[in-house]
Amino acid sequence: MQVLTGFLGSGKTTLLNRLLKAPELAGAVVIVNEFGEVGLDHLLIEGSEDGMILMESGCLCCTIRGDLVNTLEDLLRRRDNGRIMPFGRVIIETTGLADPVPILNAVLLHPYLSRRYELDGVITVVDAVNGAETLNAQDEALRQVAVADAVVLTKTDLLLPDASPAALLALIAGINPGAPILDAARGEATAGALIGLGLFDIAAKPDVVDAWLAIDALQAEHAGHRHDPNRHGDVRAFSLTADQPVRSQTLDLFWSLLRSTHGPRLLRLKGLVNVAEHPDAPLVLHAAQMVMHPPVALAAWPSEDRRSRLVLIVRGLDPAVVEKLWAAFLGQN
Repeated sequence: MQVLTGFLGSGKTTLLNRLLKAPELAGAVVIVNEFGEVGLDHLLIEGSEDGMILMESGCLCCTIRGDLVNTLEDLLRRRDNGRIMPFGRVIIETTGLADPVPILNAVLLHPYLSRRYELDGVITVVDAVNGAETLNAQDEALRQVAVADAVVLTKTDLLLPDASPAALLALIAGINPGAPILDAARGEATAGALIGLGLFDIAAKPDVVDAWLAIDALQAEHAGHRHDPNRHGDVRAFSLTADQPVRSQTLDLFWSLLRSTHGPRLLRLKGLVNVAEHPDAPLVLHAAQMVMHPPVALAAWPSEDRRSRLVLIVRGLDPAVVEKLWAAFLGQN
């Protein structure tokens, strides 16, 4: 089993798609966790639907931590009973807001799962463009790096010509000196480099990781799996939809106004959009902390649902404000 984590917009799904093409991951089961009311990531992962499990409407470190245990147990029952093909690896892709510590404890401390699953490394993805700011501001991101067995640095090719990732590399090394850092843009984040990292070893991690695991285990023992409403502070996830195709100009204007008005409070935007000018295939949008990456057109719709769906994760922003803005722009269609 491997855990793939990283903060919002770091590039986890892009990396996972690349890894799933490797023979080392043939037949792997992928568990996708999404924070929010509408799941999209599983539609963007290029793999067999039979090996895809979506866990939505919560964060693995919060509301559905118990569901992860149930899912892993159910996988073993179905495998043992011959109801599914034998699998040799499970990959858990966490939501970008996940604190990885409860996820690790859910497996490491479980009396049954710890005997049947081996935790073969934690891969943490860090965005070179926003990584330093994120690590300094988001406790979840810091913890994701601290528990990593390998850190994958993404988007170094998007840095400005006079920008260098040196400061970010030093920051990562200061948090977790033992984790190798692989540059995805240089082709270093291969399956050969990331599969088979070795059993998760707490002794090899910064001392604070052991303390985090112990505190979390104690809290779980006393509180069960109840959701901590303050774990993610004033972060909110919500969705915007449109039944009719959206003009590309409308989309551009909406994003421009949203970014200029509420930019600092935007953590993530991801979506499938039915663009009026190209109705046969959706446009995939990715934005992380005010940076909109070049849209990508899929070859075809991944499902029968052809509505436009945007998922936003914000901090300190009332979703109703954005919903009204979206409705106003759709009225101009």
